[in-house]
Amino acid sequence: MALVPIFFFSLCFTLCFAGNVSYDSRSLIINGERKLLISAAIHYPRSVPAMWPELVKTAKEGGVDVIETYVFWNVHQPTSPSEYHFDGRFDLVKFINIVQQAGMYLILRIGPFVAAEWNFGGIPVWLHYVNGTVFRTDNYNFKYYMEEFTTYIVKLMKKEKLFASQGGPIILSQVENEYGYYEGAYGEGGKRYAAWAAQMAVSQNTGVPWIMCQQFDAPPSVINTCNSFYCDQFKPIFPDKPKIWTENWPGWFQTFGAPNPHRPAEDVAFSVARFFQKGGSVQNYYMYHGGTNFGRTAGGPFITTSYDYEAPIDEYGLPRLPKWGHLKELHKAIKLCEHVLLNSKPVNLSLGPSQEAEIYSDASGGCVAFLANIDDKNDKTVEFQNVSYKLPAWSVSILPDCKNVVYNTAKVTSQTALVEMVPDNLQQKDDSKALKWEVFMEKAGIWGEPDFMKNGFVDHINTTKDTTDYLWYTTSIVVGENEEFLKEGRHPVLLIESMGHALHAFVNQELQGSASGNGSHSPFKFKNPISLKAGKNEIALLSMTVGLQNAGSFYEWVGAGLTSVMIKGFNNGTVDLSHFNWIYKIGLQGEKLGIYKPEEVNSVSWVATSEPPKKQPLTWYKVVLDPPAGNEPVGLDMLHMGKGLAWLNGEEIGRYWPRKSSVHEKCVTECDYRGKFMPDKCFTGCGQPTQRWYHVPRSWFKPSGNLLVIFEEKGGDPEKITFSRRKMSSICALIAEDYPSADRKSLQETGSKNSNSRASVHLECPQNAVISAVKFASFGTPSGKCGSYSEGECHDPNSISVVEKACLNKTECAIELTEENFNKGLCPDLTRRLAVEAVCS
Repeated sequence: MALVPIFFFSLCFTLCFAGNVSYDSRSLIINGERKLLISAAIHYPRSVPAMWPELVKTAKEGGVDVIETYVFWNVHQPTSPSEYHFDGRFDLVKFINIVQQAGMYLILRIGPFVAAEWNFGGIPVWLHYVNGTVFRTDNYNFKYYMEEFTTYIVKLMKKEKLFASQGGPIILSQVENEYGYYEGAYGEGGKRYAAWAAQMAVSQNTGVPWIMCQQFDAPPSVINTCNSFYCDQFKPIFPDKPKIWTENWPGWFQTFGAPNPHRPAEDVAFSVARFFQKGGSVQNYYMYHGGTNFGRTAGGPFITTSYDYEAPIDEYGLPRLPKWGHLKELHKAIKLCEHVLLNSKPVNLSLGPSQEAEIYSDASGGCVAFLANIDDKNDKTVEFQNVSYKLPAWSVSILPDCKNVVYNTAKVTSQTALVEMVPDNLQQKDDSKALKWEVFMEKAGIWGEPDFMKNGFVDHINTTKDTTDYLWYTTSIVVGENEEFLKEGRHPVLLIESMGHALHAFVNQELQGSASGNGSHSPFKFKNPISLKAGKNEIALLSMTVGLQNAGSFYEWVGAGLTSVMIKGFNNGTVDLSHFNWIYKIGLQGEKLGIYKPEEVNSVSWVATSEPPKKQPLTWYKVVLDPPAGNEPVGLDMLHMGKGLAWLNGEEIGRYWPRKSSVHEKCVTECDYRGKFMPDKCFTGCGQPTQRWYHVPRSWFKPSGNLLVIFEEKGGDPEKITFSRRKMSSICALIAEDYPSADRKSLQETGSKNSNSRASVHLECPQNAVISAVKFASFGTPSGKCGSYSEGECHDPNSISVVEKACLNKTECAIELTEENFNKGLCPDLTRRLAVEAVCS
């Protein structure tokens, strides 16, 4: 008998997905039922298979219905059109199956151009070198290979029965990506290509609708969708299409050397509430988990290895609080309204110059209201149905019964947290033994045989074809003994111009200096005094890419590498080396031999040392070590290194570069959520390394004997490299008496407010932890933020004891702001708050 419910569950689970996906002007219709859907972007190559189940679970716990991912063409066909790769973190089918097992839908954005701050926009580099190819226009070669790949992916999905029409989770597919921004640059060819892409996609007969985002002339066979920070005012081209938001950006990407753009949780929630207020039906967070650009997958150029994106789930897989929790509460509130929203027409009511209500009423008597204050400076009190409601500036209140506020976008009721990177020194099990470092030195310039020689310069990318970041440009110059700078002890000046991205200059095997562009401007100039000797001098210039262009009109033609090299300061003036005979070498010796792989590590003669060299350029370091203690996520702390690449057990951690970010006038300690967000509105981390820690997935570690390999380009201190464990050190909450207190569960079950509900603080520890201490608690007028709360003039001295009684030794707890708990006679004319900080262990 025990087998019966298992069989029934399996059968039911399959049937839940089997069915038809259609749509009308209001929503998607799945199995005949209208759906209001919250979607979350999680890109399978930006995490590892061991993380996928927990990421999907955390998204579902956050109130998400759908997982969205691109399909990354260049990871599946990296070197030629005849080979396909779907192993490891590129196992698309496994990822989709995990989503289905969680009982969630999936949006598959095949593209296959994706942009996504991903190297070359996701298109394989080899395609650029198929003669006569032009990307993303009416070009035979591009369309041929694009259709071939799209068809392969669709057939793979059909084979695995993953489309909803087959009982699978895929409810939407996307072709192309944000082409409307660039179509005009391609003229009539662009128009023909966009129409062809839609026709090609629809002809695949997937049984689910196709979408095209930011496609301003999409044909009626597909649904055009919106990508932006705000899409409440978006309208589909055709009146029979639902309003879909494919990319709501809850943060933004980072580039090496730039500060961190910060989008507050209150503004993200505001944008989502406004979208559903104005008739939206599907909303997707890009990103919900950003993850990591492992190896050399980051694009840009200059996109960081971290693709954290300040998303609701952080790079390491932990919920980002309060953003994750605040949006979870929003999703609950919206879901209370789903039936009425999808089965009625809205009525708009003005409540003031910048205040309005959207009211939805269905035939059964259900009523939903959104009260919005789009004034970005002033709080307002509005009258709605003879009741006064306080609306903070730039906020939306949600009333699932047109009476009770269950949520306001500006009032964060969910807990926040302090997350720390706790150092864990590199070690072996036998702590009495020092780590055994070994080093291998690259030669500055030509190693082995030259690849070729040429008078003048070649384009870096056309030469390497992105098989490596590195290209050596080398030449020599003979200095006569009569040069004045030799007699006077002066230094001539090396002048270099490059299209990008970065450069290290060596003269006679000695590093003379480095230079680079940045995320907004790849070209750069190098100007540095150099040391020359009488006689022959070797000039070796290591040119580097830092990810390839990932978007833009004709972006595949954007080059990199040297355009001019001169030396100033000779008796006869400036010597132009640009047309000298240059010798070229692609890549590094250690890279070519694969010495970062366990099976190839002994391809060179390593030199053992108890004290690895510091500040030494072009150096490979390797060490065997044990994993960090515990089970928390791990980051590699590279603060004291220069720039380079890192691997663990042959797995590509990625590019590291703790380049300090620029100081910007818009850098703040706390961002004002009010008003429209743009990436340059609010920065944090100015003057700090853009990226200090580099994610190393736990699943990459063995119980012992882990091989860590580092290639350092310009010099650092490897003995200061540490692993750090990402831990939640404190959980906090700050709630005021006027925060929404309606009981959502009661509203859902009975449609009426539970009169006993009060605003309350909710605290919850991570899995397998309990609240072990209360560091701060104050009911009254506390101020500050998590980690730095302070008591105000009004304070209930019993606050800590009340919180300790409710919370100590519990996984989670709730403290209501009631007379039974606190002195309600305290400062009666003020809106009182409760602030709490607790420790989980």
